[in-house]
Amino acid sequence: CPTPADLRPANGTRVCAMLYADNSPYYDQCCAGEVLVVLPDSDVPYMPRGWSNRVSSLVVGTRCELTVWSRKAKKGKSRRFNT
Repeated sequence: CPTPADLRPANGTRVCAMLYADNSPYYDQCCAGEVLVVLPDSDVPYMPRGWSNRVSSLVVGTRCELTVWSRKAKKGKSRRFNT
């Protein structure tokens, strides 16, 4: 997985989090497959089509916080991830 400080695409745009679809019991292979990029100040009450119940790994960038909910539209239990 990339380190939180590495979350910058080639063009230098800041990325707050990257969510990955594939999982593995081996740490060096767990951040694989399709990637959902979360930009700073994003507010997404619904997961994009095809991403519901799919995220297996995530990395949150430095000075960022990612809050996720167990149900759509920001309902249910929430959990915060940050570095």
